Formats: sequence, structure tokens, C-alpha cells
Amino acid sequence: MTAADFNHLVVRHSDYLRPYAISLTQNYEDARDLYQETMLRALLNKEKYQFGTNLKAWLYTIMRNIFINAYRRNKKLIKVSSDSSEELPLTADYVAHNEGWTNIRMGEIKKAIDGLPSVFRLSFELHYTGYKYQEIADLLHEPLGTIKSRIHFARKMLVTQLER
Repeated sequence: MTAADFNHLVVRHSDYLRPYAISLTQNYEDARDLYQETMLRALLNKEKYQFGTNLKAWLYTIMRNIFINAYRRNKKLIKVSSDSSEELPLTADYVAHNEGWTNIRMGEIKKAIDGLPSVFRLSFELHYTGYKYQEIADLLHEPLGTIKSRIHFARKMLVTQLER
């Protein structure tokens, strides 16, 4: 496969990445940045893609890893401006604002999703990003019933994990 062919394939699959970026970041501007970084890394690392494997899944994995790395970096140190324009480093545990519970819960949910076995996680993430069951089955070359079962069990595992 030539570089031009690969670039064309990546661009053709890029429309599926935008909704996933928004679902991860919950912010349009951050989603645009995440999307651009994903496209850049995919095009720069085309030699790491194994031809014949699932390109969409490869792109989703790149995006998810970029998001997780950025989240971890931002979580380590949060800077809060004070009236005296000094910046105080705080850990995420001490930051209080109106969306605190939501952010904590989203972090727990993302951690629980990351803890799913990969066979369940991929099907669940694709469904969560808007793919229909049949599209996921076609994408992963699995029977429709298998995909439905995986998503069902992924949900059950998440509920069990989040109730703890």
C-alpha cells in the first residue's frame, strides 16, 4: 500500500472519529484538538499500521490513548488562579466547583470502561460512540448476536464495578 493510499483511507475513516472525540472530551474545542492530534499521529505512524487489520479500531485506539495520556497529565497538577494572580498547584482531589461530582463520576466511569476485557471494551466503545449493532458486527467480523452479547455483558460488568 502506498503512502497516498494509506492517507486516503485514513481521511475516509476520519468522519467516525469526530463524534468519538466529542464523547471523550465533552468539549468541542478539546475534541477538535484531539481529532487533529489523532490524525497527525496516524499519518506520522503509518508504518505501525498492519495492512489488513481494522483501520477504524486502530484510529480509535490512537485517539483513546492520546485522550488518556492528556487526562493523566492534566490530573497531576491543576493550577488555580487567586486574586493576587499567584498560581497555586493543587491535586484534583482538592478542587471544588459545581461540576465536581460529575467529573469524579466520569473519571470513575472511564476507569471502569478501561478495566473491561478488551473484547467487551471495543464493542462497548463502538456502540457508545454511535455505531449500530450491525455496523459493529461488520466492522469486527463477528456475528450480530455475539456483538449484542458482548455489549450486554460489558454493561453488566460496568454496573457491578460502579456500584462498589
